[in-house]
Amino acid sequence: MKLGFIGAGNMASAMMKGIVSSGIVKASDIITSDLSPEALERAKSIGINTGCDNKITAGSDIVFLTVKPQFYSEVIAEIKDFVKEEAIVVTVAPGWTIERVKAAFGKDIKLIRTMPNTPAMVLSGMSELCPADNVSEAELAEVKALYESFGRAAVIPERLMDAASTVAGCSPAFVYMFIEALGDAGVKEGLPRAQAYEFAAQAVLGSAKMVLQTGLHPGALKDMVTSPAGTTIEGVYALEKAGFRSAVIDAVNAAAEKSKKI
Repeated sequence: MKLGFIGAGNMASAMMKGIVSSGIVKASDIITSDLSPEALERAKSIGINTGCDNKITAGSDIVFLTVKPQFYSEVIAEIKDFVKEEAIVVTVAPGWTIERVKAAFGKDIKLIRTMPNTPAMVLSGMSELCPADNVSEAELAEVKALYESFGRAAVIPERLMDAASTVAGCSPAFVYMFIEALGDAGVKEGLPRAQAYEFAAQAVLGSAKMVLQTGLHPGALKDMVTSPAGTTIEGVYALEKAGFRSAVIDAVNAAAEKSKKI
């Protein structure tokens, strides 16, 4: 299986590293194009073939479009006559629906719309996949396995892509803000900053694992920590009083609306 990545930025780099480290595809069977010498050097460092011309990916069995959404029209116009007829095209861009991508190609290509997130860089990503009708179950399973090499992956209907990509794709930024705020609070209480960030980040990591591994409702896990008349319930009260939940919901809704307009 030959893979081609058009765009070798942070997300593509994370995906390629995960795929190579899993052993699903050899580095020598992956090729990527990018205008950035730094991005290409990063890809070369793990044995991936590189170049500046996007057409070098034309012989790939699976072609990943990992450039920014604003460059999709230009890139698709450049490669649409060179991609193999039987190749699977995989998109990584909010706002670009299956119908919109196929219209840009001007033909009924095999297409899977996806949205990974940046924790893929540490093999802990969460990705959503939505296949076009002409993609077989075997082809979908093949691509899903690639995404599972750098985290979790789920197949969802396209109508849920904006919501899912916002909850999984944008939320790392919100979580980083939360960790930073926890760290600042720790510093205010006397902790050294590096230690405050370590404590906060590990607490978030462990809490997330509790949700995934126990299967318990987040509210039930919260209740396990909040003892009657204890310190945690005082903090929970302060967050509720400040509109913590509604602020998070508003942030996700705002990001989802933006995604629909791209």
